[in-house]
Amino acid sequence: MVHELASFERPSASEGERRAAEWVAAHMRKLGHPARVEVERAHGGYWWPLGLLNGGVALAGLAASRSRSRRMRGLATSVGVGAAAAIWDEVGGGRLWFRRAVLPHRDTFNVVAEAGDPDGAETVVVVAHHDAAHSGLVFHPGLPRLFAERLPALHERSEQSLPIMYATWLGPVMVALGATLRRAGLMRAGSLLAAGAAGIMFDIGRSAVVPGANDNLSAVAVLVALARSLAERPAPGVRVLLVSTGSEESFMEGMQGFLRRHRSTLDPDSTVVLCLECVGSPMLALVEAEGMLRMRHYSEAARERLAQAADAAGLEIIRGLRTVAATDALIAMRRGYAAATLASVDETKFPTNYHWPTDTPENLDWGTLERAFAVADRFVRAGAGPPAGS
Repeated sequence: MVHELASFERPSASEGERRAAEWVAAHMRKLGHPARVEVERAHGGYWWPLGLLNGGVALAGLAASRSRSRRMRGLATSVGVGAAAAIWDEVGGGRLWFRRAVLPHRDTFNVVAEAGDPDGAETVVVVAHHDAAHSGLVFHPGLPRLFAERLPALHERSEQSLPIMYATWLGPVMVALGATLRRAGLMRAGSLLAAGAAGIMFDIGRSAVVPGANDNLSAVAVLVALARSLAERPAPGVRVLLVSTGSEESFMEGMQGFLRRHRSTLDPDSTVVLCLECVGSPMLALVEAEGMLRMRHYSEAARERLAQAADAAGLEIIRGLRTVAATDALIAMRRGYAAATLASVDETKFPTNYHWPTDTPENLDWGTLERAFAVADRFVRAGAGPPAGS
């Protein structure tokens, strides 16, 4: 299945994404699980929101730094503050109010399959995503490798990679402060940083869509394997939703739509979310926290359940890592759900071939996929009662 889905482009909120969603839903049905494709609305990218906001800040800041007008400085302050607030919301799993108000939207496609015990006291939502990311120079795999090779001691101690998304937020903050304090130099520096961030977003938007085998067809494969396992060996007492979202690569718009639609039937007190993300790198990892600007720790209970599942499977799993990327689990956390993320990394402590054209099925570590399935299967069944007839 990974080879087939990787053979065509699947950008967020696209015809390719819809095609992938229909394929996944059809396979869930073949395994005996009711499955449907749910259509939500999404903008389908993050480069336009972040690029436009930073571009506007760069222009306002440069104009204000060259002017003595109080009105111009006031405009720069307002633009900087507004852009900083919008970017914080965008990258932090917020309501995406800027793109909703300003940018066009189109259809995105989620797959929702019902497995397990429909009357179970606990609900486990297992989430992957089938859309694929745009590439860009900022994702060059040589960058994390260079850090690991040139600064091995620091790399050994590090728990996360450099939070590069601060570059999209600090420019607006610097321009707003510079305009308020009448510091032309600070405004110019912020404007240059914002212009650089806008350029990076432009490069991402113009870059090709990657095959997305590791990110995140590897997780979709595990999701389908879970469907097969639950069809062969039901999990009494546990209601399971197997969800493959669209538009995850556009700041989790598909997951936002899923929770808006299903919130009334998913009680946070009896629901746990397991996010599967990039599980095709050599080393399986339990991610402790995530956040592009503000780091948020996953539920301790969900993390321990995931660790115990790995232990029950007799598998080693890396602990202590945090990600400065964002996953569907962030949306679940922000909405009050216990959540955990199962991922994988290579020796750079980064997913292999992340957002790069070499993210192909041939470069997956298939053994890690098998291990990820073993852990996820035990995680799901942790709340199940004894098998019928035992």
